[in-house]
Amino acid sequence: MPRVEELKRSRRFAGSSRELCGLNHVSSEPLTGYGPSMGLENKVVVVTGASAGVGRACVRRFARKGARLCVIARGSEGLSAARAEAETLGARVIEVEADVSDSEAVEEAAQRCEAELGPIDIWVNNAMVSVFSPFKEMTPEGFRRVTDVTYHGYVYGTMAALKRMLPRDSGVIVQVGSALAYRGIPLQSAYCGAKHAIQGFSESLRCELLHDRSGVSITSVHLPAMNTPQFVWVRSRLPRHPQPVPPIYQPKIAARAIEWAALHPQRRELMVGWPTVGAIVADKFFAGLLDRYLARTGFDSQQTDDLSVEGRFDNLFEPVTEDQGARGPFSERAKERSWQLALTTHRREILVAAGLAGIAAATLRRNR
Repeated sequence: MPRVEELKRSRRFAGSSRELCGLNHVSSEPLTGYGPSMGLENKVVVVTGASAGVGRACVRRFARKGARLCVIARGSEGLSAARAEAETLGARVIEVEADVSDSEAVEEAAQRCEAELGPIDIWVNNAMVSVFSPFKEMTPEGFRRVTDVTYHGYVYGTMAALKRMLPRDSGVIVQVGSALAYRGIPLQSAYCGAKHAIQGFSESLRCELLHDRSGVSITSVHLPAMNTPQFVWVRSRLPRHPQPVPPIYQPKIAARAIEWAALHPQRRELMVGWPTVGAIVADKFFAGLLDRYLARTGFDSQQTDDLSVEGRFDNLFEPVTEDQGARGPFSERAKERSWQLALTTHRREILVAAGLAGIAAATLRRNR
């Protein structure tokens, strides 16, 4: 505890110095020790929803960077496959089969993680379920289930992480969000509601951490439509097969963004892909027009031309029984890179390069 108090006093002094210099809001230094030079080597990282999709892509990326991993999900086969992949990449991994809507199960997973791997450095909240359905056809049970996993699962994960990070005065919590945290779309009322709730909850917690001058950071990564297996097993009441709203991105792009956010927690939010930026900006300035646009296009854009299979399996209440990996069935249409992400994660370098180019141009004109 004396070490924690010493760290807090040094942060208060540093914060006062920045305020006196007028630099409090432009400091380029991370709030914790996770600068880009630190990397992920031997960091303990927890990933929920780790068996498939974005979570699975995160497991692969963190494993390649030398992190020690605790992977949490419901599906045993996908979870075991995720662990095997990470171990093949040289990572030390434990798998915990748990439903994140169960607060006690999440707490037990955190206990086991620290007992076997050591203190948790990074916690990635990612697990989700959804229902594709007009709201008028939703059931209370379905709506509650989506909320319990997609929203309360983040709350319980954050509680478990903070319980361990706050006494050490360090750690990063990454909330995997969505453009739908800002802009709701038709046919996904429960999921959009949960993502909006995560956004409000995270903002509230961030203020509390700042008030306490805590060394723990919370950051959000808002994603565009991703090519994940959720569209194979999501519960749907639509006449045609569900799909992500194009343009679609591969999950490895999300994993890259989540890794960057974990190492740069001073960035409170990271937007991924031009569609995410466009949706958030359009909703801020043209919300009414966007309502009408989505009313016309939002139903067809979330369905393929293929008819939905009667009695198709879904993972709303029970996990899938087979390993689905990270990618879904839309790879032929999915983008392999995001120029927007590259620009936003290198904006400091771009500004420096632009400044140097401007100085060089001005020097040339003066010499002429």
